[in-house]
Amino acid sequence: MSDAGFEVTEEPGGVLRIAGSLTVRNIAVLQERLAALRAPEGLTVDLSAVRQMDTAGAWALVRFPAQAIEGASEGHALLLDTVRRALPQPDEPPDRPRGLTPFLEETGRRVMTGLAFLAALTGYLGLFLARLFRMILRPGEFRLTALVAHAEDVGLRAVPIVALMAFLIGVVLAFQGSAQLRQFGAEVFVVDLIAISILRELGILLTAIIVAGRTASAFTAAIGSMKMREEIDAMRTLGLDPATVLFVPRILALLLMLPILGLIANVMGLLGGALMAWVELGISPAMFRTRLVEGTDISHVFVGLVKAPVFAIIIGVVGCHAGMQVKGNAESLGRMTSNAVVTAIFAVIVADALFSIFFAQVGL
Repeated sequence: MSDAGFEVTEEPGGVLRIAGSLTVRNIAVLQERLAALRAPEGLTVDLSAVRQMDTAGAWALVRFPAQAIEGASEGHALLLDTVRRALPQPDEPPDRPRGLTPFLEETGRRVMTGLAFLAALTGYLGLFLARLFRMILRPGEFRLTALVAHAEDVGLRAVPIVALMAFLIGVVLAFQGSAQLRQFGAEVFVVDLIAISILRELGILLTAIIVAGRTASAFTAAIGSMKMREEIDAMRTLGLDPATVLFVPRILALLLMLPILGLIANVMGLLGGALMAWVELGISPAMFRTRLVEGTDISHVFVGLVKAPVFAIIIGVVGCHAGMQVKGNAESLGRMTSNAVVTAIFAVIVADALFSIFFAQVGL
């Protein structure tokens, strides 16, 4: 008998003979001995010489992938069977129904979930408008300090990344446009390409996407953290309306700052395009400015900037709604933050497509 209190012997014919005491005191050594065996699946375990066994020893034997366990006494066999039945069994995934009816049912369920989500967003939009209208009637409820703080966070701190993005977009448009238009001797039209693309679409769209990525997630994280710490419940207890305190300053700050960020993006995009046109095509800044004024209508600026308030409301409502859906754990906070970013960006792109169709129909 070894110092461990038991002995494991591998005998000819694929028999593993275990003798001695299998208790919790030597469970670690027993597991090491069993794990060191070669091809355990083909072995038959003989327990006829086992004198003592507790649930720990039975657990180690039940988990051992042997072909069979023989020679156990009546008490040991009963213990092994009890431990085997007590082990957790993995849940088998339910069979997924197939056919047209389950497909239509799943499709209908997803459509109704999407419609319920749109209804919830519409409700939050109505809540924001109602609280904003009440603030107009009662200026004393207006929180100017919160509005300024959120405007700084949403607008001022986003200026560097928005300006750099727009500048590089202008550079890329000028470079790619010059490479294509040079084949037809129409290099001068690169100014029209840059101006219309940036002023009408790319300037405000990419700005809204960047703001959606950094602001929608920030709104969700801030409101969600407050909900996790039950601060929103404390607000209601103190008689404060969460929509007035949390939603209105954030969404209103977006409404004020996104058009300004869009203007900055337009200016920086034109500067980047002018610089690359000067370097690549030899179009001087004066010629670029002349062509820009003569060939670009002011309606393109209007078409771009009129989208900004709609994009701002979409981003703000999505971020605030996602924050209020956070449950009492960090996993929910992370999931809702990711969902807010994806939903806000998707909604902004869909809204831009609808704007493009609308302006095409009215001839702008």
